[in-house]
Amino acid sequence: MKASVSPVLEVKDLTKDFPIKKGLLGRTAGHVHAVDGISFSIGESETLGLVGESGCGKSTAGKLILKLIEPTAGEIRLSGQRIDGLGYETMRARRRTMQVVFQDPYSSLNPRMRARDIVAEPLRNFEALLESEIDTRVAELFENVGLRRDQLSRFPHEFSGGQRQRLVIARALAVRPKLIVCDEPVSALDVSVQAQVINLLIDLQREFGVAYLFIAHDLAVVEHISHRVAVMYLGRIVELAGKESLFAGPQHPYTEALLSAVPVPDPTIKPSRIILQGDVPSPIKPPSGCHFHTRCPYAFERCRVERPVMRETKPDHFAACHLRDGAAA
Repeated sequence: MKASVSPVLEVKDLTKDFPIKKGLLGRTAGHVHAVDGISFSIGESETLGLVGESGCGKSTAGKLILKLIEPTAGEIRLSGQRIDGLGYETMRARRRTMQVVFQDPYSSLNPRMRARDIVAEPLRNFEALLESEIDTRVAELFENVGLRRDQLSRFPHEFSGGQRQRLVIARALAVRPKLIVCDEPVSALDVSVQAQVINLLIDLQREFGVAYLFIAHDLAVVEHISHRVAVMYLGRIVELAGKESLFAGPQHPYTEALLSAVPVPDPTIKPSRIILQGDVPSPIKPPSGCHFHTRCPYAFERCRVERPVMRETKPDHFAACHLRDGAAA
């Protein structure tokens, strides 16, 4: 499950459990198993799409990697060095190598700061530059993301939604990070603007060589921007493969169901929709064995008692499903 080139990010058995407090004494009555032992890597200039239903843990995984929340267990390596156990001061020096683009560009911008100061802030925090050098860098970043220099003095409310997201991207790129976590970066934008922002991210990756962890639920967007795709279900990665291999021949029943729900832009083709039965189980008490067995049309006894491990079912294509190891025969 390694990236094909030198890894910028390596995640191994990453886990996050949130305690549930009850009573006047705040005793722990249980845990929400948000992320349950996920592993993957991202190479230089590579985009890994992380997809799944709402509540599957993909945004929590992004926050863990950014160290916005602390993991319960597991390892996070950035350019080969572990960061999961670093304290605040030590971690602060590493933050310049990884940045984030959030879902809502307006809420992630300070409404009282002018655009130039928003983009200049990480430069002032992490680089010893003269103000004239900062002004030059900020103007260049504006041009890189398709904003005009005469917009430097504007406030966030004076930009459109797409322009605000371009401003967020410029801020993320300011300190030349190796990794950018994109958490649903286009879901709050109009469809026409989504395409512009996605193409901008692709162009910037080619120019700066940055790696992306692209978190989304829109499979059409993920297919367009990603090199590889990881599919999450109830805190676990159930399939990981190159996008061509995954979209052409999914190896996990959950991925099959997700892909069957993607609209086909051809009225002559009748879609073959897979309707999953039941609701997504609670992450407080997830099912034993394979988490998906309660909704899987192919489940058999082993699925109910034994957790499947990721296996290479095709070249560079991994799936966690007992159906793919000959166990059902």
